[in-house]
Amino acid sequence: MEPTVGKPSFLRNILVRLLLFGVLIIVVRFAYVVTITGESCDLGDFCFFSLPENFNFVIAGVGSGASPVNANKAVRSNAVNPSRGDLYTSKEWIQAVHFYSSVFQDLISEGYLSQSAKSLCVETQYGQDVFALKEIGVEDAIGIFKKSSKPLVISGEGHRITFNDNTFDFIFVGGGRLDKSSRPVDFASEIARTLKPEGFAVVHVRAKDTYSFNSFVDLFNSCKIEKSRDIDGFDSSMPNIREIVLKKESEIILRHGENEPDGNEKTKCSVPGYKQELVRKAEPLIAEEPLKPWITLKRNIKNIKYLTSMADISFKNRYVYVDVGARSYGSSIGSWFRKQYPKQNKTFEVYAIEADKTFYEEYKLKKKVTLLPYAAWVRNETLSFEINHDPGQEEEVVKGRGMGRIQPVQSLSDGGSDSEVDRIQGFDFADWLKKIVTDKDFVVMKMDVEGTEFDLIPRLFETGAICLIDEIFLECHYNRWQKCCPGERSPKYEKTYDQCLELFTSLRQSGVLVHQWW
Repeated sequence: MEPTVGKPSFLRNILVRLLLFGVLIIVVRFAYVVTITGESCDLGDFCFFSLPENFNFVIAGVGSGASPVNANKAVRSNAVNPSRGDLYTSKEWIQAVHFYSSVFQDLISEGYLSQSAKSLCVETQYGQDVFALKEIGVEDAIGIFKKSSKPLVISGEGHRITFNDNTFDFIFVGGGRLDKSSRPVDFASEIARTLKPEGFAVVHVRAKDTYSFNSFVDLFNSCKIEKSRDIDGFDSSMPNIREIVLKKESEIILRHGENEPDGNEKTKCSVPGYKQELVRKAEPLIAEEPLKPWITLKRNIKNIKYLTSMADISFKNRYVYVDVGARSYGSSIGSWFRKQYPKQNKTFEVYAIEADKTFYEEYKLKKKVTLLPYAAWVRNETLSFEINHDPGQEEEVVKGRGMGRIQPVQSLSDGGSDSEVDRIQGFDFADWLKKIVTDKDFVVMKMDVEGTEFDLIPRLFETGAICLIDEIFLECHYNRWQKCCPGERSPKYEKTYDQCLELFTSLRQSGVLVHQWW
């Protein structure tokens, strides 16, 4: 006869269920702490994977010597799982701490950092640089990252630092973090805002070329460069580093193209030397007038040395493409700029300026293009817009319409049987450009304005707007040989090829990177 199951079996089942329920509560609590709050935890948070109180490790050569470092205070609250605990004793962690310790000790010896400096490390994920600061005696140091890792790192981002103005004596940005920022101007502005006057900011970047270095410098209007040097990195992701030391000035430093303190806007500018350096590397101009310009100029695109193939544009605030005389979307924006221009994975704002109303409906379907349905001109006034159906320009005809020329209304005359004339609003292109972009933006311009370039280019120089343009693709219009009629020149334009060549040459001599377009 089988024994009857009694009360002990019933109690055992109750205890097992209570135990399972308790384990479930702990697991849920642990998952909440790790995945929801994103914070570090301790025993009070049910983080039973915390490191023991007597956990120590040795970092040779850090601080005063190869003495044991009590890591528990720095990493105990971060050890939410075993692998995270291993992070702080890994070869990579120790190597990073060694590297930053060496960097900071050099800065101390050079007078840019002191042990009493209130210090901030920006966008440091695991806080190796913060730990290195503390190990060499800079106790008042903290790091920020989008996900906190207390006690070394609290929540914060480079473009939105959650500290008051003039808080820190020393700010460090390592690991090329500013290079990777999608908002470099805001990032730099926040560093300058939270840095005390006479304080130092040290930034590690990949600014290898002169263009990117000067673009970086232009981000910090209130700081001046104290020192710049190339150093070796500590991992394969960034083997070569440029270390730049900045000092915050009491007064804002004005850069080229900016406003004077009294609010009077500068109208003149000189193209900086680092842009002139790029011009010297550009493809040579076509010195001899081509007999078949429609072929020669089109082939020339293969020779063009784009600015973005010669320099890094990472430190620019915005990226802007302005197509002056855009015609249809597929004429150059869709067929060339979108597909061929090397953009370094940057997203460009696109402006299409077109006076011919035939193309307006098409642009309504292009959500990523801003259409200006006007004529680019030297002032705001009503213009006559002549649509020419010259059979000699057959390669330029789209939907039966040739390229249009503009002129003041008072100059309006009978365009002949091959022309039709509309009235269109002209606007001061140079003035508009100065309102829409700054010298912190990267601006590419294509200009195809049927001879009006001889008016617009001088106006850009006169107003100083030329300094806002980084690269120009210019089609210059002259009385060239006609495709339809060998031995005959087009009567449409008065300028000669030599005058066009002179325009290109003067632009390059002034330091403007301009390419011959077709």
